[in-house]
Amino acid sequence: MSRIGKKPIPLPGNVKVSVQANQVTVESGANRLSITHRPEVTVRVDNDTKEVVVERRQDNRVSRAMHGLTRALISNMILGVTQGFSRELEINGVGWGAKVQGMKVVLNIGYADAKEIAIPTGVKVDVQGNRVKISGADKQKVGQLAAEIRSKRKPEPYNGRGIKYVEEKIVRKQGKAFASGG
Repeated sequence: MSRIGKKPIPLPGNVKVSVQANQVTVESGANRLSITHRPEVTVRVDNDTKEVVVERRQDNRVSRAMHGLTRALISNMILGVTQGFSRELEINGVGWGAKVQGMKVVLNIGYADAKEIAIPTGVKVDVQGNRVKISGADKQKVGQLAAEIRSKRKPEPYNGRGIKYVEEKIVRKQGKAFASGG
C-alpha cells in the first residue's frame, strides 16, 4: 500500500474542499485551485476529523501509482492556497537583467533581441536587481515559469554567466591552459 497515499490530509480551519464526481476544488480566501483526478481513486472529505482521504478502488499497478500522486497533488493544493509557493532565480552577466511589462517577463541576457515569456494567471513575478522572484498558489505553474526563464540562458561553468536558481551551486571549471615557451 502507498505510504503517502494512505496518510489523510489535515484541513486547516479556513480551507474548504469540495468533491464532485472526479473534480476536487480547494478554496481559501481569494485563492481557488481545482484538479480532475483519475478514476482509479476516490476522494472524500471527512468533516468529523477535518481531513481529506484518498482511497484506491483496486490494487493494480496504475491504481497504486495514482493513489500517492492524487494525495500529493491535493496536499500541494491545500498548501498552495494557504501559504503559496515561490522560486527565486539569479541572473549573472554584465549588463544582463529582467523586467516585468504587463503580463510578460522581458529578459535582456546577451542576445541581440530581448526574450519575452508570458506570465500565467495566478502567478506573480517580482524583479529586484538581478533577482527574479516567482510566487503563486499553484506549485506547477510557479515551477514551470521558473524553468522556462532558466532555460533561456542556462548557467555555464567557465565564466559563471547565466540564469540559475538562488540555491543552485554551479561547479566552476578551469578553462584552457596555454603552454609557455616551446
